[in-house]
Amino acid sequence: MSEIITGEAVVLELRPASFAARSLGSAIDVLVTIALVIGAIFVMGAVPNLLDGAAARAIVLVTLVGIVVALPIAVETATRGKSVGKLVMGLRVVRDDGGSIRFRQALVRGLLAVFEIYMSLGSVAFLVCLFNDKSKRLGDMMAGTYAIRDRAPKSQPLQVHTVPALAPWARLADIGRLPDPLARRVSVFLRQGGRMAGLSREAMGVALADEASAFVAPLPPAGTPPEFFLAALMSERRDREFARLSAAEERAAHLRTLLNGHGVGTNGSRS
Repeated sequence: MSEIITGEAVVLELRPASFAARSLGSAIDVLVTIALVIGAIFVMGAVPNLLDGAAARAIVLVTLVGIVVALPIAVETATRGKSVGKLVMGLRVVRDDGGSIRFRQALVRGLLAVFEIYMSLGSVAFLVCLFNDKSKRLGDMMAGTYAIRDRAPKSQPLQVHTVPALAPWARLADIGRLPDPLARRVSVFLRQGGRMAGLSREAMGVALADEASAFVAPLPPAGTPPEFFLAALMSERRDREFARLSAAEERAAHLRTLLNGHGVGTNGSRS
């Protein structure tokens, strides 16, 4: 996982594309390019020969340059870092700071791709990608870009509830001081605990419960399993936050109603 801190001090977590995913995406792009070149040659061969040899060779050269160089640059610029292969593999090229690429980055990548992918038969790109942590090819290093996974699985909302035995305690407990970072770690544990090994899950639950106990008063009844305590804690925190936001929305709606009622007279003119 790659962490990027924006100018607003927001941490972005971007997952660089794997070497295999980049390789398959590039292979798809090369196959599409070859198919377009073959199609262009077939079309030009079917057209009656109305030009001399030099003009025909110039047209062929311009067509090949357009397909191999200009077209990929235009596509990456228009789609902000995508191509056919990257679309299939769920990838996107971004700048090193996490922003979308522009024409300059696409131009550098497209020009160097002629050398490292086509002229060297992919050997240069293969070796460069193999020996850096973000699977960058030479064009990425020169342009200041890298590929990320653009298609990530959607995270399901955390489903927790308070067991009936802890309901009386949860209604009275003071949990307002629970730090947000700790709450996020507890949420991750409750979401992913089922995939952990038994001993690791138990140890992590005990550690999180001990840490959360310092911010909860009173503590749950003695003998409460750590996971039951953490689940009740997050469930009650969620319910209280929902109630607080709902009450704030109701007050705002009531205030808007009062302002609208006092601002407009019965005859439609403002008072």
